[in-house]
Amino acid sequence: MTTQPPFLIGCNGRGVQPSSLTQPVGLAELPIREQFRLVKEAEVFDYFDRLPLRSNLHEYTQAMAEFDLPVHTASWFYRLGDAAEHALLMDNLKICREVGARVHNIMTFTHHADGHKLTDDEVVDHYLQVYDAGMALGVAPSFELHVNMWTEDFLQVERVARAVQGRGIPFHFTLDYSHVNFKIGNPQELDLSGVRQAVERGEVVLDPFEPGNLCQRWLDMGMVCWTQLRTVAPNQPTNLWHRLDDAATDPALPFPATVPEAGAQYARGIQYPITKPAPGEWHSPWNAWQLEPSKEAIRLALRYHITHPNSPLRYITTEMINLPDYGLGARYNLLQQNIEAAKFVRRAWDETVALHAAGLL
Repeated sequence: MTTQPPFLIGCNGRGVQPSSLTQPVGLAELPIREQFRLVKEAEVFDYFDRLPLRSNLHEYTQAMAEFDLPVHTASWFYRLGDAAEHALLMDNLKICREVGARVHNIMTFTHHADGHKLTDDEVVDHYLQVYDAGMALGVAPSFELHVNMWTEDFLQVERVARAVQGRGIPFHFTLDYSHVNFKIGNPQELDLSGVRQAVERGEVVLDPFEPGNLCQRWLDMGMVCWTQLRTVAPNQPTNLWHRLDDAATDPALPFPATVPEAGAQYARGIQYPITKPAPGEWHSPWNAWQLEPSKEAIRLALRYHITHPNSPLRYITTEMINLPDYGLGARYNLLQQNIEAAKFVRRAWDETVALHAAGLL
C-alpha cells in the first residue's frame, strides 16, 4: 500500500517525450498542452516542472487549468556580470509568481561575464540579492548542484552555504546528486570539480553508501529544499550518440554543449537508463547495479526528511531529459524513464516510512 509523501513529485518538462527506436530523443518538443496531458495521464506526478517563457505563459496557464496540474518549481541558468542576464533573472522570478511556482531553481555559470571564476563572496552576494528579490514575490530561490555552474566546485558549495547561513539567512539548495555520482572513478571529471586529490586521500567521499559522503554532509546542513532524480552510473560512458561539434552550434540548445576535457568528441554522460534498454535503445552495456548510487542518494534524502521535523525538503523532480549531456539521441522512451523514476521515489518513500515505524532509522 502506497502513501502520499509529504513532498510533491514533479516531472521536468524536458523529459516529456514518448521517444522510441524510430523516433529518438530530440531537442524538438511536443506542444505544451500535449506535455501536460502526458504527465497528468501518467498518474504518478503531482505537478509539472518547467519555467514558462513570456511568449507561452498563456499556454501554460490554460494547460494547468485543463489538466488540473500545477507548476510548483521552475529552473533557468544565468551568468553574473551581464545586465541582460540580471534583468532576465528578475523577470523570471515574476513569471514564477504569475504561474504559481513557489521555488525558482537557479543555475549560475562558474565564470563571470568578464571571464574570471566566481569567488565565494560573489556567489554569497548573488544569493542574498536573489533571496531578497524572490522572497518579496513569494518565490524562494534555490541554487542547484550542476555541472558547468559554480556548484561543480563541490567544496565551494559548503563554504558559500555556511557563509549565507552565518548571516541568519536560510540557504536553499537543489540537490541533484547525479552531478556527483557520474564523476566517481573518473579522474578528468574529478579534476573539473577540484577534488581529485582530496578524494584519493579520503578527505572527500563521493559514494553515497560510504560514511561522511557529500550527499549526507549537504543534507545534514539542513538546506536541501528540492532534490532531483536523474539516474547515472559511476564513470559512465559519454553520450556516444551526440557529437560535441554538432551540439556546439545547435540553436535549439539553451546553452552551449560543454567540453569536459580537451579533445573530447562526445557530450558528457550524465544520464543512465533507469530500466534496462531493449536492443538498440542505448549505445552501451547496461547493468542494474550501477543505478544504486543514484537510488541511494534519494534514500538518504528521504531518511533525512523523515527523521528531521524541520527538514526543508518540499519537492522532488524526475530529471531524465533530452539535452546533449543527458539523453539526446537515445532510443528509449524518455517519458517512461521519468515515470519509472517517479515510481521509484514513491516506493522508496514507503520503504522509508516502514523502516522508521520499525525504529530502524
